[in-house]
Amino acid sequence: MYRIFFVGLNWKMNGDKKSLGDLITTLNKANLHEETDVVCAAPAVYLDFVRSNLRARIGVAAQNCYKVAKGAFTGEISPAMIKDCDVEWVILGHSERRHVFGESDELIGQKVAHALESDLGVIACIGEKLEEREAGTTEEVVYAQTQAIADNVKDWRNVVLAYEPVWAIGTGKTASPEQVQEVHEKLREWIRANVSEAVGDNIRIIYGGSVTGANCKELAFRTRRGRLPGGRSLPQARVC
Repeated sequence: MYRIFFVGLNWKMNGDKKSLGDLITTLNKANLHEETDVVCAAPAVYLDFVRSNLRARIGVAAQNCYKVAKGAFTGEISPAMIKDCDVEWVILGHSERRHVFGESDELIGQKVAHALESDLGVIACIGEKLEEREAGTTEEVVYAQTQAIADNVKDWRNVVLAYEPVWAIGTGKTASPEQVQEVHEKLREWIRANVSEAVGDNIRIIYGGSVTGANCKELAFRTRRGRLPGGRSLPQARVC
């Protein structure tokens, strides 16, 4: 049993055609390990541009989508529109969607359901705020967020779970490998108990939060191995 290493790059609301074109040129020349999935999340207006110019070996993701295929929802994009750009993935439940735009667990779950029904891969984000970690409620928070996602997933093969503690996103603070692995292991145990042993063993759980070129190797190396029942090791996925 083997989990393919997963590297996700979220460009957020940054870039223009010139700067993104330069980045695409660099990525197209990059020497990527054959057993690593790489996915870039581009701003919505540049999805077609990025997918058309980035080599097929690298996946592209939208940073959000809505819960229905079409309608009077000004400013939203649908999975159908994303797929029409030949884009394969979408990020859902990112902390900025939750805490800046007020998206609830229920809405995120509905989005996950519709995205998967539309044959998009979903990078589903969960994570606690600083006050929740300090109050000792990290597990309670991430379990509730994961439950809202799990209630809307029938087939987990196209789901990557991203643990992104809010206090480490864009703050310059990074969770230690030990902190990350502790939450990852507890999440995997929760999934085994509440979804299935198979999903718990196979789902890729990645980390995000002020990951940089300077710290990504340590995060990947020191936290890359999870444990199966019986003590067997498995490569763990990470985001850099």
